[in-house]
Amino acid sequence: MTAATKAEMGFERHAYARVGLLGNPSDVYNGKALSFTITDFSATVRLRPSPELLIQPHPHHDLVAFPSLPHLREDYHCCLKIGVPKHVEVSRLQNEGYYGGVRLLMAICKVFYNHCIQNNISLKAENFTLSYDTNIPRQAGLSGSSAIACAALNCLLDFYDVRHLIKVELRPNLILDAEKELGIVAGLQDRVAQVYGGLVYMDFSQEHMDKLGHGIYRPLDVNLLPPLYLIYAENPSDSGKVHSSVRQRWLNGDEFIISCMKEVAQLALDGHRALLQKDCTELARLMNRNFDLRREMFGDDVLGSVNIKMVEVARSVGASSKFTGSGGAVVALCPDGEAQAELLHKACQEAGFVVQKIKVAPSVLSDEELTSLSTC
Repeated sequence: MTAATKAEMGFERHAYARVGLLGNPSDVYNGKALSFTITDFSATVRLRPSPELLIQPHPHHDLVAFPSLPHLREDYHCCLKIGVPKHVEVSRLQNEGYYGGVRLLMAICKVFYNHCIQNNISLKAENFTLSYDTNIPRQAGLSGSSAIACAALNCLLDFYDVRHLIKVELRPNLILDAEKELGIVAGLQDRVAQVYGGLVYMDFSQEHMDKLGHGIYRPLDVNLLPPLYLIYAENPSDSGKVHSSVRQRWLNGDEFIISCMKEVAQLALDGHRALLQKDCTELARLMNRNFDLRREMFGDDVLGSVNIKMVEVARSVGASSKFTGSGGAVVALCPDGEAQAELLHKACQEAGFVVQKIKVAPSVLSDEELTSLSTC
């Protein structure tokens, strides 16, 4: 099958859920991070050529069909409770209240096009239809929204055959820019992990960001990771309901927040070293410290009781644990091996949490892209 024939058939691209192992949330504060993607959950975007440009809503996440008028009314009031303005049309209520899949696809298309125009990258005058699917649990801190945008960006890169013209290091910026268009506040860590795939060490120091326009990202061998476990609640009803003041305090020069963020960033660097030395005991200590620092900075009301309970349940059997992101799911390490993992499974089951052994995704970069990284 020729490349032209493949293009006519369209493209299907995946982006995996992300787990922040160490360093989060310092990526938003010019820190460092150690993150990896997992095959357990992913978002899929499909692109096929079409006469006009069409963004297809998802039948569940962007619901526009209802069993009856009372059901529509119920969903409408649900959306109002989560802050969707009354003037928003019914067809957009569900996507605004969930991932916002349609608006994510629209935003990444806009940002991609603008980047190409600004950098004199010519695009063929052809249209397409985009659709998506995802099984990443909502509100689980596994980067479900950025996974949709990342998969869509990969479709666009291949449809227009411009992958070689947009540096790998800059692609996370495009995804973040698309989410900023929608008012999503986040850092680069998630997007880097999903663009690269596998295990990545990241340094977001101001010096690198100012000089390069991006951080320093180092793909690592996923086999360095010990067995890890994912814990999450099937119904994340309490993911923290109080707005955090940490960002403003950091901007105001709060010495406590600045000091804590520097320590959180250092944990990622120390974790990189612990992985290379295969020191699970040290890695476990660093993970616990990462969560403890987050808790000191943000407070329990921001973190949410269910999120804190997940961490505490894991620690009750001696496992180390921390958030995968900002809350909603926890990554746990059992330094004492399988027997401890069995205790973890039992404790989580009794507490009503889902727990599963993590399957780490490999790098998704091509040999050419990996070579381009090594020569930068």
